[in-house]
Amino acid sequence: MAANYPTTPQTPELTEQEIIRRQKLQVLLDEGHNPYLITRFDVTHHSRDILEHFDELEGQTVSLAGRMMSKRVMGKASFAHILDGAGDIQIYVRRDDIGQESYMAFKQDDIGDILGITGKVFRTQTGEISVHAESVTLLCKSLKVLPEKFHGLQDTDLRYRQRYVDTIVNPEVRDTFVKRSRIISAIREFLDNRGYLEVDTPVLQTVEIGASAKPFRTHHNALDLDMFLRIETELYLKRLIVGGFERVYEVGRIFRNEGMDATHNPEFTSVEMYEAFSNYHQYMELVEQMYEFICMKALGTTDVTYQGQVIHMKAPWKKITMADAVKEACGADYTSWQSAEEAQAACEALGVHVEKSFGKGKCLEALFDEFVEKTLVQPTFIMDYPVEISPLAKRKPENPDLTERFEYFITGHEMGNAFSELNDPIDQRRRFELQAAARIAEGAFAEVDEDFVNALELGMPPTAGLGFGVDRLVMLLTDSPTIRDVLLFPTMKPLGQTKARDDESHEDEDQ
Repeated sequence: MAANYPTTPQTPELTEQEIIRRQKLQVLLDEGHNPYLITRFDVTHHSRDILEHFDELEGQTVSLAGRMMSKRVMGKASFAHILDGAGDIQIYVRRDDIGQESYMAFKQDDIGDILGITGKVFRTQTGEISVHAESVTLLCKSLKVLPEKFHGLQDTDLRYRQRYVDTIVNPEVRDTFVKRSRIISAIREFLDNRGYLEVDTPVLQTVEIGASAKPFRTHHNALDLDMFLRIETELYLKRLIVGGFERVYEVGRIFRNEGMDATHNPEFTSVEMYEAFSNYHQYMELVEQMYEFICMKALGTTDVTYQGQVIHMKAPWKKITMADAVKEACGADYTSWQSAEEAQAACEALGVHVEKSFGKGKCLEALFDEFVEKTLVQPTFIMDYPVEISPLAKRKPENPDLTERFEYFITGHEMGNAFSELNDPIDQRRRFELQAAARIAEGAFAEVDEDFVNALELGMPPTAGLGFGVDRLVMLLTDSPTIRDVLLFPTMKPLGQTKARDDESHEDEDQ
């Protein structure tokens, strides 16, 4: 007895084309041909193999499989294009070669159906490398209609929600994510070649530390314990340095319960690395070398075009202190401020509003954000951040108000953060306490990570650490204007929820 797939009350309303496709499926089922029961097809070659090695494969029999993206039926012969994981290639299907029954079945196949093709490699009279089919197998029936080929999927919101459609019809999107994978592989290769050990640290954590980022909260039922998704991997990686691992890194997912914009998503990928017996000067050199390596691996050049501007990634990069950068940009002189009140007055005089609780360090940061960051298009290291905004960085011996910290900026955006790590447990506890108190004063909860302080009390060697966002790096190297373009499945509000809230807002307006 043939299977039957009737609609249910939950089945969305179908278009005319979708109804026709379901009718075709039912015909197949009635004839005893259920494409969803096929479990395998032996693929010998992909499209790129055939196109790149035509001279060796001409006249040879190959098997390939993929999604049919176009079809031209011309009586007893037809042409189609098959898209597989490597690209696309033309197939030539003739009734006399595959038989009347198979040819009639092929004519009923739709754009979007997944086919298996076995045939000989040849070149058509127009010069196009193709596969002359000897058999065609329907491997999966597509019940949805793909967007029209020449215009692709243009609706940006729909592209992000249905990435599986986006990568079918927009090959440049698929190329972006292939390049993303290569970039991450290059990061790993660079660090592995320098003796770094890749590790995994906990995503679920029991302490809400006093950092500025807001965590996602969850609950562990078995332990009856509130837990938090990590906002960084730093403190566990530094525990490993204490434990005797001299070079460690992690490529990990990070979660921050904050806003979303062109460069921020609540869930993102970061790389953090730590090296014992090093400082932030050595890590500036490491960043330059690593970015050169990644660019050459992913692009074959260190000149990167981003939104119409060429970015020169080759070392050396510009280096300047935060205080000097602010002074050059707006004239405010951090070194001349004698008090927090004087710093606040300098900000207000320049039109930058700051809170009364801001000290000199936060005021300097506010001016930097306003006047400097957006101007840093070419790769630039900004060094020597105030201790007030650097709770985990080591103080500069010659100026304890500043830290051995740098961030680097490209295309006007912060791309990474590094410092000589604070390894003084007494100073670290004091900074944690101040940070937690500031969060509590804002109405948030925060606590000191006592276990991390305990680790530092055992003794951590002088160490350099670096963290950077993979997604922003991929944006740069793929010329992508928003972070959603480089995330396969960016965070989106569910469509039903969006509609419900829109309806509620209209009701409010009516009232």
